Amino acid sequence: MTPNPSMDPSVTSGRPSRRTFLQMLSGATLALAGCGKGPTEISNGSARLDTSPTAPTTSLAAGTWPLNLATGRDGYLLVPASYQSAVATPLLVLLHGAGGSGADMLGYRAADAEREGILALAVDSRSSTWDAMRGPYGVDVAFIADALDFAFSRCRVDPNRIILEGFSDGASYALGLGLANGDLFTHVVAFSPGFIPSFDGNPVGTPAFFIAHGTADTILPIDQTSRQIVPYLRDQGYEVQYVEHSLGHVISAAVAAEALAWSLS
Repeated sequence: MTPNPSMDPSVTSGRPSRRTFLQMLSGATLALAGCGKGPTEISNGSARLDTSPTAPTTSLAAGTWPLNLATGRDGYLLVPASYQSAVATPLLVLLHGAGGSGADMLGYRAADAEREGILALAVDSRSSTWDAMRGPYGVDVAFIADALDFAFSRCRVDPNRIILEGFSDGASYALGLGLANGDLFTHVVAFSPGFIPSFDGNPVGTPAFFIAHGTADTILPIDQTSRQIVPYLRDQGYEVQYVEHSLGHVISAAVAAEALAWSLS
């Protein structure tokens, strides 16, 4: 799988703000690593998604469908040509990097979704990046829930294979949403994450994680990010598949193929 350069998230996502610290989850406690500060009690909003797979009430033909949930920044649902309405089908939820869009992420995963016969839901953040990157969870959580409702009401989704995948800021957001909604998302894929956004309440469920990062990443350096995130998650008892590659702040095509195979295995 070779991403189309015009749609490659590493090209179109812009430059996310540099983060030299890692926000770790421990209930309502936020530990700022590397900042010389102790734990601080915070309220960062709820990351819980008020939705779950249900029997669809209508149907969609094969194709790529705009969600039409908002004017401007919206999203798309790809229904593969092989989709059968009577068969529960895996769903891949895609989160873009800062400055990007759902179209960017769908552009690099569309061929994979068609080949594997899976649904792909690509969502736009309400602003240039996801809410918890700059403040509390809120508007993006609500919009993602609406987008999932769109998919669930039109397609028969396999509840045992709902995959959340993101790049850069979208990867960080996927880690937070995945921990808060591990009863919904079975697998979480994070390409070049920066941190785990804290949320109100406790983690739910036991999602499995695939994390990949480039050793030459100068935007979100690996030593301050994934090399701290991975041992933290493992210490908390989560299954983590971790891959380092020699590239920079990009999605490696080979690693992306490995991540999808892992998600569907």
